[in-house]
Amino acid sequence: MTGILYFSSTGNSLYIAQKIQRKLGGKIIYIPTYQGDGSEFEKIIVVTPIYSYGMPRHVFDLLPKLNRITEMTIVQNYGGMVGGADYYVYSYALQHGLNIKSVYALKMPENYTLDFTVPKFYLKSVLKSADKRIDSVIEQISGGEPSIPRKKRTKEAKYLKNKDNWHIIGERFSVNEKCVKCGKCVNVCPSNNIAMVDGRIEFSNRCVACLGCYHRCPNKAIVYLNRKKKDRYINPYVDESLIGKNSPE
Repeated sequence: MTGILYFSSTGNSLYIAQKIQRKLGGKIIYIPTYQGDGSEFEKIIVVTPIYSYGMPRHVFDLLPKLNRITEMTIVQNYGGMVGGADYYVYSYALQHGLNIKSVYALKMPENYTLDFTVPKFYLKSVLKSADKRIDSVIEQISGGEPSIPRKKRTKEAKYLKNKDNWHIIGERFSVNEKCVKCGKCVNVCPSNNIAMVDGRIEFSNRCVACLGCYHRCPNKAIVYLNRKKKDRYINPYVDESLIGKNSPE
């Protein structure tokens, strides 16, 4: 069986993982809850967003724990720029002795919108053409031909610096008067950075910049630096309740 290990906060990576599963089979597993090393699978496909020219912390932490035998493919998605993240993740996998066969990078809607607003027409355009890009990657995976990123200069130093500072984002979050204390943000956070304390939502210093809480709060009550931004993003083609879940046995 193929293990499709994914990290997703707003559904883009889950959508890709679900399409891979429908075409190629396999079991979908949410990376933050995965305790294995991949040895139970014949193949591993890691589906991950690109964060700051690198990868989410949970993916960064997972790869060194995986076994060195199981064949691995990595499918990245990005809203802005790749910035050498494809070659960086390939090099990182090799550094840890993984049996990395292919790395793909494909464009999906941008969800890092704390400082700017992505026009809705642009989001719809990217979504409309996403299936073609995903299907092309699935076809290449199915064909079995390796896809090795061309060697290029990466932004590793910038990525590592940003990764070490992601906690600052969580410290800048707060909730406004729209918060009804439903606890959804507590439940969706992959790093246990949010807690309900004495009836109040509190943010700690373990934020991994996934922005799941920010985008998925039902009342848009979570704000960044007290900005009154209304735009939020959840991939409209996924069942939101499945983000952060494994596929059924």
